[in-house]
Amino acid sequence: MKYSKYSAVVVGSGISGLFCALKMVQQINLPEGLLVVTKSNFGESNSRYAQGGIVGVMNDNKADSVELHVQDTLNAGAGLSEPKITKFISENSDEVINDLIDFGVEFDKDENGNITYTLEGAHSVNRILHAGGDATGSVIEKTLCRRVKENPNIDILEDTMVVELLIDSDSECKGVLVYNDDTKEYETIYTSAVILATGGIGQLYKYTTNPAVATGDGIEYAYSAGAILQDLEFVQFHPTALAVDGKKNRFLISESVRGEGAKLVDINGKEFMAEYSEKKELAPRDVVTRAIYDRMSKTNSDKVFLDTSSIDTELLLKRFPTITKVCKSVGIDITKELIPVAPAAHYYMGGIKASADGRTSVRGLYAIGECSSTGLHGANRLASNSLLECVVCAHELANYLSFNNLVPPKRIDETIMTVIEKYEEPISDENFDVELIKLELKNIMWQYAGILRDEDLLLKGLDEIYKLKSKFKRGRKCLNKQEYELRNMLCVSQLIIKSALKREESRGAHYRTDFPMAKPEGVHNCVIKGEGEPSFVK
Repeated sequence: MKYSKYSAVVVGSGISGLFCALKMVQQINLPEGLLVVTKSNFGESNSRYAQGGIVGVMNDNKADSVELHVQDTLNAGAGLSEPKITKFISENSDEVINDLIDFGVEFDKDENGNITYTLEGAHSVNRILHAGGDATGSVIEKTLCRRVKENPNIDILEDTMVVELLIDSDSECKGVLVYNDDTKEYETIYTSAVILATGGIGQLYKYTTNPAVATGDGIEYAYSAGAILQDLEFVQFHPTALAVDGKKNRFLISESVRGEGAKLVDINGKEFMAEYSEKKELAPRDVVTRAIYDRMSKTNSDKVFLDTSSIDTELLLKRFPTITKVCKSVGIDITKELIPVAPAAHYYMGGIKASADGRTSVRGLYAIGECSSTGLHGANRLASNSLLECVVCAHELANYLSFNNLVPPKRIDETIMTVIEKYEEPISDENFDVELIKLELKNIMWQYAGILRDEDLLLKGLDEIYKLKSKFKRGRKCLNKQEYELRNMLCVSQLIIKSALKREESRGAHYRTDFPMAKPEGVHNCVIKGEGEPSFVK
């Protein structure tokens, strides 16, 4: 097995990981260099598909304030967003967005050269910066990818999957074990800082806006390493994904379309959101999602529609070129026709419990971006807060690590050596139909742990997952990348259902039909690996 060492290792190549890497090489002496590991092509991530934009409480936007943004976030978070974290991230938004601009990100501007702001659901003022019309994530991602590739102090490993965190006898993370699916070889990488920026879990569900890489890997790594996880039951279902199936996911129809004035109508052409919320189309995402889900049920349909006829055609085409192009590719002219939409798994509010500077409960292990749970999003993420959290927390982690001596371990700990030896042992070449098992898992999660939940459904789903786990007869070591993804998906799915059973109330994105009311006080669900089963901790 090959051995190597780096001052720091970033796992994932989305916006949080790339921004953190760039900020670290700007301000930290990294004698052994910095490595970015990605299991797919460099830059393939949820970030790339973020359309609407990034929240910014900018100094030049006099209509906005930190106080307003904090209140909007807390309202959407349904009693679980942490006020101090929310305030901190809001206060730092102007600085990090200007950092993005310095790195070369070009946000959309008006004819006078001023940054333009749009409105999204549950925001009280226009504060969403966007780029490329409706391609904000892609613009930021591509810009940061270019800067990382240009930096001689950053190495990149593509098509390489982390399979295990290396935890020593003092319960400290000292590196990662990786697997290259092309060469079929393992490599041990030692480091004093492992930064998980592995994204979300959308691929656990039958319908999702997430790309194929979003299989919950980082959450499984952290759980297996003994880290505390938080609020795993909170899966945000975006209300408006294009109701035309793709190969791996459904295309997102940004909330910004409703922000510009589009209306939701059912298959009979009737507007219905006023029946569910006084904010209508701009209600929080969980409210809009359940309203659409209910309307689909009442009309015996698998979709509703977005009516864009109230939006000026020139503005519509200018603001949403990507949506226009994708809809056109499936035969829909958004200037003349209704857009068929339905809910889909979109964003994960739960994840690895982390501070604003990315620290987890395991020394040497850090988590940023969607795989983390800082307390910002609470039970229901406010639109476009995700990209803001990515860059603020990445920025703060780089600051925190600048005060650390990032020197890889000089000796191989016996506990770590035991783990390495297990991955050097031979493995059965028994063939499992991984894609079929993944499909079965996605159906189980959608049916039993989806938008509406109850105890009977959740228990049935858990039982079905146990059956799948017994069918997939692998230990920690697997045969290929697809098997490792399935290993991680089964683990995280089980954790989501266990946490959903634990929360006997309805709050934000977690809705229990058998417990339709929220409890008086919001309490976080925290879980850690126990003897065979997860243990809930305070």
